[in-house]
Amino acid sequence: MTDRLLTVEETAQFLGTTARFPRRLIAERRIVFVKVGRHVRIPESALADFIAANTVQPIVTSRRRFGAVA
Repeated sequence: MTDRLLTVEETAQFLGTTARFPRRLIAERRIVFVKVGRHVRIPESALADFIAANTVQPIVTSRRRFGAVA
């Protein structure tokens, strides 16, 4: 395994959130994590997978430029 293990604080910094959010993801089992003794670590690949799985693509619609003509 060549994947770097991130702490909860490093994960929060990467996601741009507080440490509470990754802790909630871990508690709800919504992200893969590794227990190292009493410590919890999150593999970088699990973080990338989580982001990819929760990425929402925009809806592309055609828009009329000037609206309907009466």
